[in-house]
Amino acid sequence: MTEAPAEDRRLFHEAADLAIRLQNDPANPVSVDMVRAWVARSPRHEAAWARVAAIHGMTGKVLTEQRKAERKAERKIAEGGVAGMSRRTLVIGGLIGVGAAAAGSVAVPRALMSARADYMTSTAEIRRVTLSDGSEITVGPDSAVAIDFTSARRTIALLAGMAYFDVARDAARPFSVLSGDLAATALGTAFDVSNDAGFVSVSVDRGTVEAKAADSGLRLGERLNPGDWITFDNASHGVVRGTREVSQIAAWREGMIVAERETVSAMVARIARWQPGSVVMADPFLGSRVVSGVFDLADPVGALEAVVRPFGAKVRSISRFMTVISPV
Repeated sequence: MTEAPAEDRRLFHEAADLAIRLQNDPANPVSVDMVRAWVARSPRHEAAWARVAAIHGMTGKVLTEQRKAERKAERKIAEGGVAGMSRRTLVIGGLIGVGAAAAGSVAVPRALMSARADYMTSTAEIRRVTLSDGSEITVGPDSAVAIDFTSARRTIALLAGMAYFDVARDAARPFSVLSGDLAATALGTAFDVSNDAGFVSVSVDRGTVEAKAADSGLRLGERLNPGDWITFDNASHGVVRGTREVSQIAAWREGMIVAERETVSAMVARIARWQPGSVVMADPFLGSRVVSGVFDLADPVGALEAVVRPFGAKVRSISRFMTVISPV
């Protein structure tokens, strides 16, 4: 990697850290002053902040609606309008209420997944694996992959979760990652694939990747270049496309998640891979909402709160084995 991209990546991460701090306490003048001082340091600092701000601005809610939701909740409590949910009601509502959905953690029973997977990780675990052809996989938390290499092809099944692939070039043996109904194929490149709540995302770091899925707009294949990303809905076969700075690809390896026009259900599922126990969404409509932003994986509960708070939802830790997301 050249010096300039490395510096751009560092500045983006610094800007993202500031955005997270501002996101968590938008009314704090100290946070605002820190951002202003940092942006004023150089044109490159200003450009990095502009990239982060643009991501947040896609929904127009991550930094502004959050505080509105907090104030609304505070007013309700002050007026006695919220009595609070009992522990029993919250657990029952989260588990068997209409639209309740578990997020994060491998959905398929772990015993079955373990029997099929060649490599499997646990909560918050990131594992780096070197394959027989020299390719490298960084397997994300609560994720599983199965390897199928032959003399004619190299195939990886992403059974659950997320992984970053740095592919060794071999023109005679294409390298394909299969997840859900989507196949991402490359010869020599680096790209990220995740499968969260039925949404498969592919982002290209370098090189070229072909994304293909039958009975969809990707049936003839779509060529993705560095910075390109797509999100494929396994249920509807719908496709969302975009571009981002390559420094933002697979930022989860360095403790952040960068989201652009992602559904809340996919974001909750992704972040929940860093949160012990089960994460349950009790609101049947929340999962379809769309969010963009930069989220800090060092504090998974805080990241979950940042995702759902703009929509008037709250994250509650029932025990160390269960976290429930429900209306305020």
